[in-house]
Amino acid sequence: MKRTLLSFAALTAGSLTLASPALAAVPDAEVVSPGAAYIFNTLLFLIGGFLVMWMAAGFAMLEAGLVRSKNTSTQCIKNIGLYSIAGLMFWIIGYSIAYPGFAEGSLGLFGIGDFPYAMQGVGEADTETGYSVASDWFFQMVFCATTASIVSGTVAERVKIVPFFIFVVVLTGFIYPVVVSWEWGAGYLDSVHGFSDFAGSTLVHSTGGWAALVGALIIGPRLGRYADGKVNVFPGSNIPLATLGTFILWLGWFGFNGASQLAMGTVGDVSDVSKIFVNTNMAAAAGVVVAIVATLIRYKKADITMALNGALAGLVAITAEPLAPTVGQAIIIGGIGGILPVIFVPLLDKLKIDDVVGAIPVHLVAGIWGTMIVPWTGDATFVGQFIGVVLTAVFVSIASAIVWLALKYTIGVRPSEEDEMNGLDKAEIGVEAYPEFARG
Repeated sequence: MKRTLLSFAALTAGSLTLASPALAAVPDAEVVSPGAAYIFNTLLFLIGGFLVMWMAAGFAMLEAGLVRSKNTSTQCIKNIGLYSIAGLMFWIIGYSIAYPGFAEGSLGLFGIGDFPYAMQGVGEADTETGYSVASDWFFQMVFCATTASIVSGTVAERVKIVPFFIFVVVLTGFIYPVVVSWEWGAGYLDSVHGFSDFAGSTLVHSTGGWAALVGALIIGPRLGRYADGKVNVFPGSNIPLATLGTFILWLGWFGFNGASQLAMGTVGDVSDVSKIFVNTNMAAAAGVVVAIVATLIRYKKADITMALNGALAGLVAITAEPLAPTVGQAIIIGGIGGILPVIFVPLLDKLKIDDVVGAIPVHLVAGIWGTMIVPWTGDATFVGQFIGVVLTAVFVSIASAIVWLALKYTIGVRPSEEDEMNGLDKAEIGVEAYPEFARG
């Protein structure tokens, strides 16, 4: 569990020495005091948190590069807007649902804790927790925002700003927190099925992926995307920008996975964080290489967008368990993740499901793969993992469908055909990203 894994044993050097045979041999000088452990643990949350926050910039640049130029400004405002909405909603209600403090023996399907979430006062420190409660909230909040970013890319170029933001309110304030409570909040999946998701392959990425898939189905494809029995390619406006966005996401993932260790108060914890960094990096690298090789074999040319998504799919795949695998195992997990976009992007097109940036193969499919392979290296069962995947799919899909359909048949989701053809930058916000160039 993301929040509860931080053991009380991390607060005292004596308990640390007794808690682990590996640490028993560590000289006393290398085991920090409780006060120092509190500082280091808090620092890990804060560093990890701002790295994950920086992923918001990565998503914005990736999407801005992969949409057509006439929709670039709209994607930028959606990304900065969704991050801000996620922060507000997670403070108002989201965190209280995600971490309700289920009673022992409870099924833990739904609960609400302190409302709204309260921070410590000026100069105060609850040292019994082992970390600053504010740092914990911040770290959890940026994960919530990441989930909404996944939806943004899939349904780009044909959704109005207001209904999209309304969906983000529900996703970040209710849907995502409920899923989180089942595992990281010590709820049903954790207590009953032993479900394991170290940093969120399912809880974050597949949750966003299911919400995006349902949105794409209900909203429909972009005008002209599937016409006359063929798939019409809409090239992205700025591949260098999309590449930059991918590198930013890759960097942010070190905070995403590394800080999910939740502790940096012992030499063992720091060593584990280091291993997580290596496994995370190698899984992404393997994803890139496999995607490039696969496109060379299939299309006789390397595809840059597949290479970018290969990196991200490798990262998503290793996120469910980035600590336990050996480096070789991490490469295999990431490499298999990297081939999934090559397989599923064309499949979605055959099904006429319009996913602008390839987020469904990257976050949903690779998220499922990463979750289901955890028992290979980690402490979990295939049955427990499968139940977690299915329960998340059912809940998120039904909840998302209710919201998308309600928006569709009330205020409407799509712009007019004329506005969509002219571009949402002009129709929705009146600020074009590239006014000096002809819009594509």
